[in-house]
Amino acid sequence: MSNFWARTITGLSMVFLLVAAMILNYWILAALFLFVTIFGLWEYYSIFSSETIHPQRIYGTIAGALLYLSIVVVSQIDITGITILPLFIPVLLALPLLFLPFVFEIYRKRSQPLINVALTITGILYIAIPMALLNLLNGEGAVRLWGVPVILAGFFILTWFYDTGAYLYGKQFGIHKFFERISPKKTWEGTIAGSIVALLTSVGLHSLAPGISLPDWIAIASLIIFFGTFGDLAESLFKRSMNIKDSGTILPGHGGILDRFDTMFISVPFVFLYLILRHLI
Repeated sequence: MSNFWARTITGLSMVFLLVAAMILNYWILAALFLFVTIFGLWEYYSIFSSETIHPQRIYGTIAGALLYLSIVVVSQIDITGITILPLFIPVLLALPLLFLPFVFEIYRKRSQPLINVALTITGILYIAIPMALLNLLNGEGAVRLWGVPVILAGFFILTWFYDTGAYLYGKQFGIHKFFERISPKKTWEGTIAGSIVALLTSVGLHSLAPGISLPDWIAIASLIIFFGTFGDLAESLFKRSMNIKDSGTILPGHGGILDRFDTMFISVPFVFLYLILRHLI
C-alpha cells in the first residue's frame, strides 16, 4: 500500500473515531484523548532517550495522565454555589507532580540530571495540558450541531484541512523552502496553500454553524495557522536533533502520535485563551 493511501485510510479512521466519540459521550472522548496523551508522552520520552539522556519515562507518562485527568474532572464540576478553591482542588493536588522529578533524579545516578528533569517536565506541559484543554471545549454549554461540539470539531477540521492542503500542494508544487534547516520538505507554496484552505474552511464552518461569528472563526483559523506551523516545526526540530524520521509507527502513513498531533500541541493553548477572552467557552 502506498504511503498516500495508508495516510488517507488512517486519517479517515481517526475522523470516524473522533466524531463518534464526540456524539456518544463526554467521557468516551476524554478516554480517547487520554489514549493520545499516554502514547504521545511515551513517544516523546522515547525520542529523547539515549546513552547519556534518560528522561523519567514511566513517571512522566503517569504524571501527565494524572494531570490530564485532574483537568478533565474539573471541567465537569458544576460551579453553581462552589467557591473557587474547591473547584481547583484536583488541579492543585496535581501540580506537585511537576516537581517530583527533581526529587527522583537525586536517586537515579544519571550523567545528565538537569536535562533528564527538564525533558520529563516539558513532556507533561507540551502534551498533557493541551490535550486536557481540548476537553474544556466539550462542556455542557458548548454550541452543538447534530450533537457535535462545534468549536472542538471546527478546531480539528481547520487543523486537518490546513495540514492536508499544505501537504498536498507543497508536495506537488512546492519550490521555495520555508525553513530548510529544520524541515527541508516544508515550502512556502504549501504553507500558503494550506493557509488559504483553512481560511476558506472557516467561512464554510460559519455557514454550517452560524452560532459562532465569522470573525471568530477566522481568528481561530489564523491562530491555528500561525502557532500550528510552529508546532510542526518544533516537532521537526525534536526529530532532527535526534536523527529520526518519525516519532513512532502507531499510525500507518503518518508515523507516531506526535507526527499527527504536532500542529495542535502549541496551537491549542492560544486558541483556548482566545475563546476564554471572547467568552465563547
